[in-house]
Amino acid sequence: MENLSLQDLPPAGGPNHAQPPAGGPPQLPPQMFTTAAQLLDLTDKKLVLVLRDGRKLIGVLRSWDQFANLVLQDTVERTFVQDVYSDIVRGVYLVRGENVLLLGEIDLDKDDYVPEQFRKVSAEEAHAMKVKEAKEKKHTDKAKAKNLQSLGFEVEHTGEILF
Repeated sequence: MENLSLQDLPPAGGPNHAQPPAGGPPQLPPQMFTTAAQLLDLTDKKLVLVLRDGRKLIGVLRSWDQFANLVLQDTVERTFVQDVYSDIVRGVYLVRGENVLLLGEIDLDKDDYVPEQFRKVSAEEAHAMKVKEAKEKKHTDKAKAKNLQSLGFEVEHTGEILF
């Protein structure tokens, strides 16, 4: 990707490239706009996406639109729990643009490299571990909230119905 600045002039010529008025404020070159058009460079490349709900998707970007809605092919949902991970094959996957938290290109030379501390398990085993981990976290959060309340702090509710 190019490193552009305010001092860079837009490309000369063409009807869509009007020159800034003399003495007016500096204008950004058209290449610097941060829109869904930046996805053009990533089309047909293998990407990893982290969604707002914490899911991690790995797939090949095939299509996108002006709202950054993405179509991924050969998609795999990767779940990490403690020192294990599992892959769930999802196939063709449509992701709404507003749900993308992080997006990055995968280096194909390091694609198959998994750090030594992680071992692959079945999706069912990883899901069971994740449910257990969530239950333990809820329990510890409840205990922390109780301790804070005893010290006089007001604790936010945890989404449970309070009567």
